Parts: sequence; structure tokens; C-alpha cells
Amino acid sequence: MTAQRIHDTVADDFSRVNDLIIQRLASDVPMVEKIAQYIIESGGKRLRPLLVLLSSRAAGYSQDEHLKLAAVIEFLHTATLLHDDVVDTSDMRRGRSTANARWGNAPSVLVGDFLYARSFEMMVELENLPIMRVLSHATAVVAEGEVMQLMNVKNPDITEEQYMVVIHNKTAMLFEASSHTGALLAGAAPKQETALRDYGKHLGLAFQLVDDVLDYLGDAEAMGKNVGDDLAEGKTTLPLIYAMANGSDEERQLIRQAIRKGGLDDLPKVLEIVKASGAIEYTMAKAKEQAQIAKDLLTCLPESEHRQALELLTEVAVARVS
Repeated sequence: MTAQRIHDTVADDFSRVNDLIIQRLASDVPMVEKIAQYIIESGGKRLRPLLVLLSSRAAGYSQDEHLKLAAVIEFLHTATLLHDDVVDTSDMRRGRSTANARWGNAPSVLVGDFLYARSFEMMVELENLPIMRVLSHATAVVAEGEVMQLMNVKNPDITEEQYMVVIHNKTAMLFEASSHTGALLAGAAPKQETALRDYGKHLGLAFQLVDDVLDYLGDAEAMGKNVGDDLAEGKTTLPLIYAMANGSDEERQLIRQAIRKGGLDDLPKVLEIVKASGAIEYTMAKAKEQAQIAKDLLTCLPESEHRQALELLTEVAVARVS
């Protein structure tokens, strides 16, 4: 399995990152530890820390600080998930109850704050100003992306351009920061640093585009969320934007109404329109385009198993839709 091969490349580093994460979650407040551990253990693909490990190694890094950097990125990501689930009033993530569904909104928000604070503590320990600059900027951009998405809820008039800005800020930015800081830690040459930064951005866009397709195709088991979750929350993603632009007046009105209303009453009809309009194929073509751009950027790196793993990751990103 390809995904397994990628992980195997940095398996030792990865298990050390996991140990470090558990160690640095320690808190004198039991609830902080309990909630933080719950959400971090609920797995996920740990793609962002993986990107740190692979990027730094691909750029020739041979010391140990990339482990701390990977843990920092995972804490930042986990903090955004905790806050995101409260904002979206989600009760399921990765096939398990969300923290807010189990403990309530207030503890989830506060533990998210703790994880942000802990990640900045660890970031300072790296004593690397360029890395701190990238990560603090990325954290602000991700927060802006969340607010933009919130402002766009139940708004059917989002353009494809606006949608791309939101998914860049909300998702691709942290991918970009992961591969960029990996390159900075390794002291990569400017050309390689730029290539790895942009690689993360385009890979992140590919992953999010595929996620948005899976919302209209996937099953809760495979995705850890329910089909139609985006529609239920009134999120206007690319499959809907395309279907509205290419469907009949009647179909367009039905989708607009479904977005404005939220909920799942119209899901069967919307699914039908989305699939018939070619929106799935269109969005997947965009995802493949982004994955290819990411892959092509890696040619300036020396040949290595880590570079190969980064290349494979671009294929894994789009292979989730069968």
C-alpha cells in the first residue's frame, strides 16, 4: 500500500514524534490532558507532521529538531480542529465523537487554546526566527480562513476564486508551513526552500479538493464524516459551485435553496444534480492539476527515498476517489 510506504520512510522519526507529542501534552489540569490526548489519539493521517519529517530529510537534514517541529505543527493543527468542530457544531470526526460532543464547547475551546500556547512554547525552543515567522503567519492565515468560511456559510453566491482562497487559507496554508519550515530547518538553498514551500501549498489544495468531492461520494466509514456534511452546514464547495453554473435554472434554484437552508432534506436531489452535472469530474481534474504541480516542484531536490515519498504523497492525495 502506497501510504504505508510513505510512512515507512520515516517510521522511526514518526514514532519519536508520537512519544514527544504525548510527553508535551502533560498538564497539571487533568481535563486538559484528557481532551488533548483524546483528539490527538483519534488519529487522522498526521499528514502535516509527516510533511515536516519528509521535507527536512529530503533537503538533507540529519539532526533531531525536526521531531519537535513536527510536534509543533500537529499541536497547531489539533487546536484548529478543536475550534473548528465547535464552530461547525460537528459531532463526528474521523469516525468518533468530537471533543465538543463529549465534553462540551467550553472545554474544547479552552483546550484548543492550551494547544496553541504549548505549540508556541515549543516553537520558541527551536530558536529559529525564520521558522517562527512562517508558523506565526500561518496560524493567523488559518484563523482568517476559518472566519472567511464562517462568513460564507449559507451563501450560494461564492465564486470559484473565492472558494480557492478559503481552502488555501483554511487547509493548504498549514501544509505549506509544514514543508516550508522543514526546508528552513534543513537550511535548504533558496530554490529548494521555495519549491518545498509551494509543494506544500499545492498538495494541500489537492487534498482539500478531494475532500470536497468525497462529501458527495464517500461513506462515513471511509471518511470519518457523513456524506453531505458540507451541504448540511451550508458550505458552498466547488462541486456545488460547478453544478450551479452548469445545471438548468430549476437545478440551480434547488441547490441555492439547499445551501441557504442547510440541513439534509434536499441531499438526494442535490447529489443527483452534482453527479449529473460533471461537477465531480471537474473538481477531481482540478485536484489532479494541483497534485501534478506539487510533484513537478520536487525535481530540484536531490534523488532520495524522502523525495520519492513526497512524490508518492501527491498520488495518494488524489487516489482516495476510486
